[in-house]
Amino acid sequence: MTEEEARAWIADQFAVSRETWDRLERFVAMLLVEMERQNLIAESTRPHVWARHIVDSAQLLTFTGDAPDGQWIDLGSGAGLPAIVVALLTDRPILMVESRRKRIDFLQAVVDELGLRHAAVFAGRVEVVPKTAAAIISARAYAPLPRLLETAIHLADEKTLWVLPKGRNAQNELETARAAWQGMFHVERSVTDADSAIIVARNVKSVRRKGRG
Repeated sequence: MTEEEARAWIADQFAVSRETWDRLERFVAMLLVEMERQNLIAESTRPHVWARHIVDSAQLLTFTGDAPDGQWIDLGSGAGLPAIVVALLTDRPILMVESRRKRIDFLQAVVDELGLRHAAVFAGRVEVVPKTAAAIISARAYAPLPRLLETAIHLADEKTLWVLPKGRNAQNELETARAAWQGMFHVERSVTDADSAIIVARNVKSVRRKGRG
């Protein structure tokens, strides 16, 4: 997917106003400037930021049509991908969870600069976010699926929709997770990379092992 194709894809999928386009452009500019201070995205993806990061984030919205109302929680938000892109394309309340100080500061600066009043940053580890029942949970390059579920299950209930970009290892991670987790899992192909995939799940629960005797 070229940068031109990436922009066309967003225009085709979403009703993007001139103001939203402007804010997407400003976010990309802030992201690239911040790359001089900290490693937010792979340097090799800088020339392809719209395809590799903006569309890669925005496509998650195409899997959330039947998600319940409520908060979207993004784990290990880092560069604001997908959370900032989601916040720019939807009015759903967004909580970005990030523990690294420089990245927290960057995310807050983006929220303030772009006027994202429905987005907030939680400065801390996923494990210490207060228990809740998110409508949607996302995570991009946060942790392998078993570890991800272990640290975030207190933020979900049976209605929570999980949308988890997992790259080329999606199927392997899912098979590994099935030993300890059950739920309705399926794998969707990424529009930005034919070899990459997104795990979509709901009704996720830990497998309770019965003791002997």
